[in-house]
Amino acid sequence: MSDTESRADTRHAARLGAVQALYQMEMAGGGAEDVVREFVEFRFAELPAVPDEGFFISIVQGVPPHQVEIDRAIAATLSEKWKLERVDSILRAILRCGVYELVARRDVPAKVVIDEYVAVAGAFFGGDEPGFVNAALDTIARRKRAAEFGLPVPDDELNF
Repeated sequence: MSDTESRADTRHAARLGAVQALYQMEMAGGGAEDVVREFVEFRFAELPAVPDEGFFISIVQGVPPHQVEIDRAIAATLSEKWKLERVDSILRAILRCGVYELVARRDVPAKVVIDEYVAVAGAFFGGDEPGFVNAALDTIARRKRAAEFGLPVPDDELNF
């Protein structure tokens, strides 16, 4: 396995763990610090590869302070009939992680972020959910990282 493949595997595991951690935080109400500690000490062993711990921590600790802005960006991609609260809680966690990464982790190309979270959605769901994640993150990426898609940069580009 090349260095790139192993880094991709550790980042994929970090994303998978971050989604699980955010889901746990929403369901059980724990804070980021406690959940990070629990995952690093106990749950990392359950993941398919050893996660990139720093990457995992940056996502899990990065989402909560920006969740209002992240949720607004996600809600803007939904049809008028759907509210974010109606979206499955795992899907919300996937989208929140993806949006955070699109905005705060400019070191990762937008298309990689989208592909990774579509794959994470595929690990949890067997239906249309990965396509939903793809559509929502692609819409947000084209606004938040317009230059990567050769589009004009909008005035409302969100930055953390």
